[in-house]
Amino acid sequence: MSLSAKVNQSLSCSSVNLVLFEPAEIGRPLARSDPRAGHLLRVLRRREGDTFDAGLVNGPRGKGTLAAIGPEALTLAFAWDTVPPPLDPITLLIGLPRPQTARDILRDATSLGVAAMHFVTTEKGEPSYGLSTLWTGNEWRRHLTSGAAQAFSTRLPAVMHGHSLLEAIGSLPDRAIRIALDHYEASEALARCHLLDAFGEASRPELVLAFGPERGWSQAERAVLRGAGFVLAQLGSRVLRTETAVVAAVVLVKARLGLM
Repeated sequence: MSLSAKVNQSLSCSSVNLVLFEPAEIGRPLARSDPRAGHLLRVLRRREGDTFDAGLVNGPRGKGTLAAIGPEALTLAFAWDTVPPPLDPITLLIGLPRPQTARDILRDATSLGVAAMHFVTTEKGEPSYGLSTLWTGNEWRRHLTSGAAQAFSTRLPAVMHGHSLLEAIGSLPDRAIRIALDHYEASEALARCHLLDAFGEASRPELVLAFGPERGWSQAERAVLRGAGFVLAQLGSRVLRTETAVVAAVVLVKARLGLM
């Protein structure tokens, strides 16, 4: 089964606003066993000749037409139209969380339109999380596609995982605005962070938001972050789950920067 076919394994209980296809799938029959075929026939209740919203991963959106319904496969035709706008220039750097939390972040951050996510090893993180099937296979990409389909977009963010915090920092754009979320030693609220004022003044503005693992940053990691130009900021007095903090922070900065 292809990666984008796996995206919709739970179509009956999830909202899919755009049926996505990999470029290599165009021109091929869609097997009746593919979850997308079930979505078209049973959820959308499409019949021969009907159209549906379709997208090409990292390509244009358009209309798909259910040209024929066979006993083993569906025959589809496509007419491509608009290319979705670029992803927002926001990179997330996240201490590797437990797999289910990472799944939520992959899906929801993609829906929100971030450009990249780095899932990094940290001192207080649990090493076994990196051995999950989420990361050892290609399951992680399925959650990106699910998030994009929900957002009626075809664009998938870049995802890196398994690197150390230092390695990830070394790969970041030099001129990016850098903010690390920290509940304990932050000097200012993210909503009022002075660094965000410089975003609109940059010729090619880019923003990096860093989130610690579930047990938080170590003192050594805070020193590394500060040394790499990060300012520590917080989301308020309440301690949030990692997946909640990611969504709250991305929404907050997008609203502040006029990216909503």
